[in-house]
Amino acid sequence: MSTAAPIRTVMSPGRYVQGVGAIERLGEYLAPIGDTPLLIADDMVWGFVGEQVSASLTAAGLPVNRESFLGFATAQKVNDIVELIRSSGSNVIVGVGGGSTIDAVKSAGHLAGIRWVSVPTVASTDAPTSALAVIYTSEGEFEEYRFFPRNPDLVLIDSQLVANAPVAFLAAGVGDALATWLEARATQRSNSTTMAGGLPTLTGTALAKLSWEVIWENALPALDAVRDHIVTPAVEKLIEANTLLSGLGFESGGLAAAHAIHNGLTAAPQTHGLAHGQKVNIGSLTQLILEGAPTKEIEDFIVFTTKVGLPTTLTEIGLTVDDEAELQAIAAAATVPTETIHNMPFAVRAEDVVAALKSLERFSRRVRAEAGLPEPVLHVAPTHH
Repeated sequence: MSTAAPIRTVMSPGRYVQGVGAIERLGEYLAPIGDTPLLIADDMVWGFVGEQVSASLTAAGLPVNRESFLGFATAQKVNDIVELIRSSGSNVIVGVGGGSTIDAVKSAGHLAGIRWVSVPTVASTDAPTSALAVIYTSEGEFEEYRFFPRNPDLVLIDSQLVANAPVAFLAAGVGDALATWLEARATQRSNSTTMAGGLPTLTGTALAKLSWEVIWENALPALDAVRDHIVTPAVEKLIEANTLLSGLGFESGGLAAAHAIHNGLTAAPQTHGLAHGQKVNIGSLTQLILEGAPTKEIEDFIVFTTKVGLPTTLTEIGLTVDDEAELQAIAAAATVPTETIHNMPFAVRAEDVVAALKSLERFSRRVRAEAGLPEPVLHVAPTHH
């Protein structure tokens, strides 16, 4: 056992760029990082950014080499991208699109020994900034976290692209980002190790809290603006909270029960169609119940996230309190020895998770009814049209 003193550490991307029209400046920011980029984007994403990205790279004197990506970030897809990097002689890889594309790109860039860049076209997760990736099975079940020695060299996000996408993507990002402070708070209390590989820093914890505060202040007006594809100051603030503040906050502040329960939920096939942030929101609520948080705090969270458009009941994620086998499988996966649920400041057993998940249904339904909010209906994952 090591007797070395514990360290505290913060990780962050080399540069973060955000704003309307940022995609048109990708070449300018990319050129100092590498001169032979490989772009990975699915056909749908490339359909609405390909022209701008190509023009931007050409203007910067960079070749345009794009390969398609589809589905989950699996070990096999990562290996396939590594082969593409090697055969093309690329020295920087650029993931353009959502979290799965970006996670696959980070993993492949690391394995191939080149630099990597994130260009999210939605603000639906905090994956773009981090030095880790989530690998899934081809069926969409959580398989493992992969950790890298560094973060992306560049994260570039065009606010207008985010506003052009269906509002459900931004709402899912709120679900992912709200967990950041709840988990960082728990990690700080337990003095546990963060995803950055050390104890929480004041910086990581403070950024996690700032993400939470910015979201509560700006999410509802920002989501209204994005319904009309408008970028306002509230939209800019929410994009930064969902992407940068949450990304730095979760990585250097720590994960706990909410994301472990998200990973557990992937063991239930009913949830495979849901967005990451939709499942994380159920994880956050379950964590609050496990903590025995003040009732008002849980009620406020239910009302706010329901207004955002996130699921707060089992019904909305395709489960019921009677789905005993699925709930047991979720709880078992959420509490394996390697999961972040063990960063909670108390021991959490699988049966505690099952009880907390089951208690959500009546609790949330009552709170929503009292607040005049709609009855729960099954949620679906957002898709581009």
